[in-house]
Amino acid sequence: MQEDLKNWTGCAAPKPDLLKGKHIVLEAYEPAMAADLWDALGGTEFNQLAYYFPNPNFDNADQFGAWLNACQSTYHTMVFRNPASQELCGMASYMRMDPANGCVEVGAVCHAPELQRSIGATEAHYLMTKHVFDDLGYRRYEWKLHNDNAPSHRAARRFGFQFEGVFRNHIVSKGENRDTAWYAMINHDWPNIKAAFKTWLEPSNFDNAGHQKASLQEIRNALI
Repeated sequence: MQEDLKNWTGCAAPKPDLLKGKHIVLEAYEPAMAADLWDALGGTEFNQLAYYFPNPNFDNADQFGAWLNACQSTYHTMVFRNPASQELCGMASYMRMDPANGCVEVGAVCHAPELQRSIGATEAHYLMTKHVFDDLGYRRYEWKLHNDNAPSHRAARRFGFQFEGVFRNHIVSKGENRDTAWYAMINHDWPNIKAAFKTWLEPSNFDNAGHQKASLQEIRNALI
C-alpha cells in the first residue's frame, strides 16, 4: 500500500514514562534501578541471558549500571515490573530512534527466568509496540539480532515481525564476527498484529492452568 507522505512531518521520539498492562508494568529506566534490575536478572547470570549482546560481561551491579546508564544517550530503556509482587523482572529498549522517518528498533531485550514464556512478557512487547504505532504514529518498528540467536528469531516471528534478511560481517561482538538478522513490522502490518495480541491476551484464551488455547501465529492467520 502506497502512502501519501506529502504532508509527513515526522514523529516524537518514543520516551514513555509508564506503559501499564494487566500483567506487567513498564517504567522508564532510572539509574537508581540498576542494582535491583541486576539482582532481578540474576546478577552475573545476566551475562548468560545477554550472551548475544555485544557488550562485555559484567562482574557486578556497578559495571552493569555504568553500561546501561551510558546506553541512555541513544536508548530509552523500559524496565518491566510484576504488578503483583512489585519486583523488577526484565527490560527492553527503544533504540536507533529515527523520528524524522518514523522508524525505531526494539533491542537489548532481557527477561528474568520467571518472566520468560509468560503472559506478562508478551503483554510487555504488545505495550511497547502499541506505543510506537498508536500513540506516536511510527511507520516502521525493527527487531535485530545475532543470527545465531535462535530464541530471538522465534520471538521476533512470534510477535509478528517479518524477516528481511541478514547483514553478513555486520559487527564484531565479544571478539567474534556477528551476522545480524533483520526483522521489522510496518504500520500497515500493525492492525492485524494488534488484533491478534488483543485476542491472545483475553482471559478466554487460557485454560484453568494458564495454558494458551491458541497461539499468536494461529490467531493472526485466522484474522487474515
